[in-house]
Amino acid sequence: MIKLGIIGMSPGNAHPYSWSSIINGQFDAGEIIKAGYPAVADYLQVNQDTLGIPHARVARVWTQDELLSRSIARSAGIDRVVENMEDMVSEVDAVILARDDPHQHVQMAHPFIEAGIPLFVDKPLAATIEDLKWFRQAVQAGKKLMSCSSMRYAAECRTAKTELPGLGNISFVSAVGKKDWLKYGVHMLEALFFLLDDPRPVRVKHIGTAEKASVQVRFESGIHAMVHLIDDISPTFQLHVYGKQHWKFIDIRNSYAMFRQNIQSFLQFVETGVSPIEFYKTDQIIQVVIAGILSYENGGQEIQLPLTI
Repeated sequence: MIKLGIIGMSPGNAHPYSWSSIINGQFDAGEIIKAGYPAVADYLQVNQDTLGIPHARVARVWTQDELLSRSIARSAGIDRVVENMEDMVSEVDAVILARDDPHQHVQMAHPFIEAGIPLFVDKPLAATIEDLKWFRQAVQAGKKLMSCSSMRYAAECRTAKTELPGLGNISFVSAVGKKDWLKYGVHMLEALFFLLDDPRPVRVKHIGTAEKASVQVRFESGIHAMVHLIDDISPTFQLHVYGKQHWKFIDIRNSYAMFRQNIQSFLQFVETGVSPIEFYKTDQIIQVVIAGILSYENGGQEIQLPLTI
């Protein structure tokens, strides 16, 4: 049995509730709705017959708010709320860092990285060159770190990928999602990079606004992508892939399935010590996220990749 700890929670990100429930096989819909996440309660209810991962259990929880931590523990049947996240170091086999505000990630990851505990860090891993360098050095030193958006595991993308050879030579991909570039651009990038077999990005240019981000990504292969994150549209994660002969539309909707597969991949990493995602793939995607930020901050200047770190 893999004993897991889950740490942190940021506004709008219900992963401590949902991921703990997916692993432990139980949830309290009323508790989750009271916390402000009715959609999470809905998809857990619909998928309750598949909840639970037999060889793993979330046994410890810590967030920045004790009342919130106790709510998560009640909902998912977590054994204990710890007073300090560092208390988990001697009590768990692996940790899920569930905050999606990357500026907190290095500080929160540090005690677990130093202790050699396998760690999953919610997307995006980093938002600055300095933080990305810290994580890269940790991996190079043999620390067990995994980070990605669950979009890499979207069933819709995996099905579509089998059909891409029929499109002919792919030259352009358009991706559209809701919310902001920093926290949600990584979702669309993860799906896009997975579909294209993680090509090497060489140039990034942000030509939009804070509320309507439009980011050009050009790849060494010649493929051109446009990634749009728009705050005031209905929730959506969609891609159009254009080839010489045909095109393909991908509408990503099943978040529960991708979350469950993401968790199972991390548990595989904990068991085998071999990451299912080579770190360079995560590194490339986070560099694009950071380059988009740098381009926006510099008036739409085109940023060359790789970034100097």
